[in-house]
Amino acid sequence: MKWIIKWMLCAAALLLVAQIYSGVQLQNFGAALIAALVLGLFNTLLRPVLLLLTLPITLVTLGLFVFVIHAALFWAASGMLDGFAVDGFESALIGSVFYSLLCIVIDSALEQLFPPQRLH
Repeated sequence: MKWIIKWMLCAAALLLVAQIYSGVQLQNFGAALIAALVLGLFNTLLRPVLLLLTLPITLVTLGLFVFVIHAALFWAASGMLDGFAVDGFESALIGSVFYSLLCIVIDSALEQLFPPQRLH
């Protein structure tokens, strides 16, 4: 249940990013749902591999290269999906920062609403 609520709220957050920043465009909530799902899959499956492969660059840049990885995944998702578009890499960088911040707030709120269950 928590996962579905998070998915829908992150899709709404993606729509909000598209509303407040002109570099990101979404056609409708359905496109936002699909984009949020793809971004979630990318962050779960591809992000750890990319972080490991770019660890030396990330260390040299004191972690700032992680923003480039997030932007690349955001841009790649927009390139794969109809109804979700990003104007360029700079727009992907700005859009991914906004989206990440909103999803962090959503995650924090959901942790308060649905505390982890302890096994006894």
